Amino acid sequence: MFLLSVAMIWAVACVTPGPNTLLIMRYALTAPRQVAILGACGTITGTLCWGLAGWLGINALFQAAPFAYLALKIVGGAYLVWLGFKIFMDVRKARQTADLDAVRADISLKTAYRMGLATNLANPKTALFVASLFAATMPAGTPFLYGLAAIAVMISVSTIYYTVLIGLITHRRVAAAYLKAKKKIDLGVGMVFVGFGTRLLLSHR
Repeated sequence: MFLLSVAMIWAVACVTPGPNTLLIMRYALTAPRQVAILGACGTITGTLCWGLAGWLGINALFQAAPFAYLALKIVGGAYLVWLGFKIFMDVRKARQTADLDAVRADISLKTAYRMGLATNLANPKTALFVASLFAATMPAGTPFLYGLAAIAVMISVSTIYYTVLIGLITHRRVAAAYLKAKKKIDLGVGMVFVGFGTRLLLSHR
């Protein structure tokens, strides 16, 4: 029951649209599938980091040292805003084309992994969410290994989610539909990144 609760809560968090999902979708549509896979691996690594942080009580750290959370929030928010403006610049430089292969972006696997990891770690509110998840599903006295089991469930759910997402997005018909509205979609993605980053920077918590 405990692990099922963790799986359900984390599944809802995964499918909720956010910077992580949008980044992987963009990679899946504009670069070879391996790039999207490595980006997802970076995001999942970030999930592992936040899972460990939540399990070890990062919320208590943020309460004891508010400046640590503030610093993470500023850096994370600024990164997301920068990423959004970078997408705007890419759209501005891009040329209109009807050839699907011609819009493929030249992104290294190392860069994709790093971007996936950084985008996940850029939002310290994820740590608070994970901490709340552990607080809700792991009352005092819960066996130590349950924390590791919960993290394993989170990683498994994330892996399944991104595997399905990439499989669907890289379908030829979906990619062709994206090509027809590429500029509008990319502008929308950029606006979401800027919006997330700005909200993070201006939030009081």
